Amino acid sequence: MIPARIKPDRLLFGTAGIPLSCKVRDSVLGIARVKELELDAMELEFVRGVNMSLEKARDIRDENEMHKILLTAHAPYYVNLNSLEVQKIEDSIKRILDTARVAREAGAWSFTFHAGFYMKIDEDTVYKKIKKGISHVIEALEQDENDIWVRPETTGKSTQFGSYKELIKLSAEFDQVQPCIDFSHLHARSGGKVNTYEEFSDILHEVEKGLGKHALQNMHAHVSGIAYSDKGERNHLVLEQSDFNYPDLMRALKDYKACGVVVCESPNIEEDALLLKKTYESL
Repeated sequence: MIPARIKPDRLLFGTAGIPLSCKVRDSVLGIARVKELELDAMELEFVRGVNMSLEKARDIRDENEMHKILLTAHAPYYVNLNSLEVQKIEDSIKRILDTARVAREAGAWSFTFHAGFYMKIDEDTVYKKIKKGISHVIEALEQDENDIWVRPETTGKSTQFGSYKELIKLSAEFDQVQPCIDFSHLHARSGGKVNTYEEFSDILHEVEKGLGKHALQNMHAHVSGIAYSDKGERNHLVLEQSDFNYPDLMRALKDYKACGVVVCESPNIEEDALLLKKTYESL
């Protein structure tokens, strides 16, 4: 099994899910296709539910012994650690843990999830409640001896918990937690800001200041084109059909010597992943 604390020695680029050009929608075949495309990573998408068996996860791990791409995972969207209903919080914790266990069995390095919604509750109370939920997750993973990176994700709407400052603060509370920085979400959340070299650099500086240089050396990031309104994210777009300034982001990541993985969530996942990689490598 691939150690979860493996340290990527460069910035890798991959797809959010099986490449669209893969002839059969199968994660095992997806790994081979990612390698054929000369990409470096693939995110296992459990956004509609963790319906992968441990046996299938082991097949993915075995296939990846040959190709050695970096695997990550995305937990179901149906997570809200700030729910007003205790059962929904318990169900959310279970979905996060199910993702962590299947992803780890597949040899994944990191997994991400959207932690919750504010529910019109003050931010300090929400923070404490979500921190409590994360602590239950970490306790269970420690009992399982599962050291996969746990990554709450920056979110695209102001109604959702997940500003980058909140996630830096939360990550500092746990050894096994680091943020998944979705730069496109931050662009949408800000109503079109967070889109210049200086703004991207400021975020990377804050990550390093709050969590140390190792956080930049083990980054899990998401990028896509994105449509938004004054309320935040609407939907993902192809990069060239959006106003997201990906060349400046690539330059900031290069200048900060970031290592880890950039997962592309554009609708044309492998084309934009290749565009990001080509742009980065041209710098």
